[in-house]
Amino acid sequence: MTQALTLNPPSPRHPALRSAGAILAGLVLNAVLASAVDAVMHATGVFPPLGQPMSHALFALALAYRLVFTVGACALTARLARRQPLRHALILGGIGMGLALLGAVATWGRGPEFGPAWYPLSLVATALPCAWLGGRLAAPRPPPARHS
Repeated sequence: MTQALTLNPPSPRHPALRSAGAILAGLVLNAVLASAVDAVMHATGVFPPLGQPMSHALFALALAYRLVFTVGACALTARLARRQPLRHALILGGIGMGLALLGAVATWGRGPEFGPAWYPLSLVATALPCAWLGGRLAAPRPPPARHS
């Protein structure tokens, strides 16, 4: 017999697998969304062709949608984690902060086509606050108190 598709699949036997899957799902969602929007921005001419310098305003635009995507990805991670959702969102935020820091180090002083120094530093600085917000938005809310 086939099993019906449910929105809440049963938990894996190993909570560590569920935790890793929740974090991986958020990481992949964030990367796919940012890459897709970047590609659309370049294809439509909003951003210049790859390898050419962009204005500070365009980097601010890229930062704005990345912040939204980070909050959403961390919210997804928190929803999938079931146990300690905020902790999982913050772990994803820490991973994002580490990746942003690696990007900042790798591109530091390499030329205007890699953007202004404030951009990767902003990604580093906002990773954990965005993760916290995403985790808080997705955290289960206690039921309202009943008054007798």
